[in-house]
Amino acid sequence: MRKLDFASVQVKDLEVSKDFYTNKLGFEVAETNPAACIFRYNKGEASFAIRKPISDLDGKEPGVGVSLWFAIDGSIEDLEAELLGKNVQLLGPILNTPFGKAITAKDPDGYAITFLQSN
Repeated sequence: MRKLDFASVQVKDLEVSKDFYTNKLGFEVAETNPAACIFRYNKGEASFAIRKPISDLDGKEPGVGVSLWFAIDGSIEDLEAELLGKNVQLLGPILNTPFGKAITAKDPDGYAITFLQSN
């Protein structure tokens, strides 16, 4: 395996999740279709999609145990303030990791979306 080019996650409500990723987290829409919304983040370097469920998700929280990491160019402290200003649920304070400073947000389906300011 050389690298991960693309990832998609299943969401219960495509429009709710699309609104969260675009208006709360600042992701850019690259393409949409009736079953999915494909995002570009950081000028297209990390692409992923949200999609309607492949299987029945009733009574389940699809994001449990999944964390996606995105590198940022700016300050993690500035991003934290921006996310809190948009009422995004954060899963704790800024953490110092071996890779740099990180902050994690929870999306509407329970996915942990981690932002990293590299060392």
